Amino acid sequence: MFVSPTFIKYIVGLTPGESRRFIDLFFQQITRPEYTVRFRWEPGSIAFWDNRATAHLGPQDIDHLEHERKLQRVTLVGDVPVGVDGVPSRSIQGNAFQAAS
Repeated sequence: MFVSPTFIKYIVGLTPGESRRFIDLFFQQITRPEYTVRFRWEPGSIAFWDNRATAHLGPQDIDHLEHERKLQRVTLVGDVPVGVDGVPSRSIQGNAFQAAS
């Protein structure tokens, strides 16, 4: 299940109150320390993650770093995620955006 505080607004088929409670529970779970990774930045480090399977929360305590941390965000075209039930994900609304080559 893809759960992102930025994108998810409600869960289809639930009342607004039920939906909010489930979403809040999911957000509480994805930020538990046992489900997180802390990347140790060093000069030349590169890190990437798949937003289909992970949530990203940038660290707020990096002022002590002695080197500049440069970030670039990209979205790659790739395979369609498949659920644990074997059913491919499908778009509920909107179309994929692809840049001209």
